[in-house]
Amino acid sequence: MQHNQVRFSNTNDKEIAATIRQRVNDYFDSRNISTKSNLQMKVKSVVMILLYFTPYFLMLTGIVTNPWLCALMWILMGFGMAGIGFSIMHDANHNSYSNKSGINKFLSLSMLTLGGSAVNWKIQHNTLHHGFTNIDGIDEDINSGILLRLSPNQKHYNFHRYQHYYAWFLYSLMTLYWFLGKDIPQLKRYRKMGLLSQQKTKYNRLMFNLVISKVMYGIIFLGLPLLLIDIPWWQTLIMFTTMHLLAGLLLGLVFQPAHVVSETEFPIPNEKGKIENNWVIHQLSTTANYAPKGPVFSWLIGGLNFQIEHHLFANVCHVHYRKISHIVRETALEYGLPYHVNRTFFSAIADHARMLKNLGKYQEVLT
Repeated sequence: MQHNQVRFSNTNDKEIAATIRQRVNDYFDSRNISTKSNLQMKVKSVVMILLYFTPYFLMLTGIVTNPWLCALMWILMGFGMAGIGFSIMHDANHNSYSNKSGINKFLSLSMLTLGGSAVNWKIQHNTLHHGFTNIDGIDEDINSGILLRLSPNQKHYNFHRYQHYYAWFLYSLMTLYWFLGKDIPQLKRYRKMGLLSQQKTKYNRLMFNLVISKVMYGIIFLGLPLLLIDIPWWQTLIMFTTMHLLAGLLLGLVFQPAHVVSETEFPIPNEKGKIENNWVIHQLSTTANYAPKGPVFSWLIGGLNFQIEHHLFANVCHVHYRKISHIVRETALEYGLPYHVNRTFFSAIADHARMLKNLGKYQEVLT
């Protein structure tokens, strides 16, 4: 079933959508606070950019030449890459970083530092994942081909019973896959699905820009280090790969426990493409928060531990999620609706691991 064939209920407890929206709007209006970035966000952006680019320039300029120190530089770049993804890229591509579209568009190009395509990411994440969370066949964030079974509505293969062991390695391949293999076929597929119309440019131009960005990324972040860093080429290649594996694993560990855990639901549209709940209840049912009392942790991962608030208010900068989470939680409980929370990050990871194990056990595909 295509995404444009799925419809959410417009009658089931529709009052909650208006109530949550009004209460959150009142929070910002009564305090005269912008929903976009603040000084904290701008400082964080500088920190993450420096964490990524400072080690890079230290190596290229010959200030750092010791192989072990170079390895440390690449590891720091891996953390910086993930930090840019969690914070700058994510908010900018949701148009929540700034009220000025030009700034959001410019900062969305930070996706290039992760080796990926901002256009593809917006379609996969903003349109398909946010719009149709945990709906198999549409939400591509739970579609890993046959290698992982991330929904009870997906076909089961015998090797899935080991997926709670090998999934973590596959997560670590995320950004390498963006760089080397995913984006060009994905853009072609999105063209066939009619998902490029909102990008305000032609397919050929998008493909040209995509190919050029891959070449430039390869030259800047792999070619120049191979030429200018005075260590054996194979060591640079290993370190470049390690940077990506670290960033990919961090991204996977942060995003997956927000939707593929024991309490979240995986709704199935009926034969007419109708989802039983309205969109707000659907998001509450398919999304989970974790580590709500960890401000430093939340700062580091771009507030994505408040995934419920992010899904309901993706146009709001993540630095505000902690404050509005109290409003969302109280309103959901007031209406007798779910508000899923794992107490810590590690309990969320453990929950996700159990879910992977349960999904790996043989069971009939739901219909």
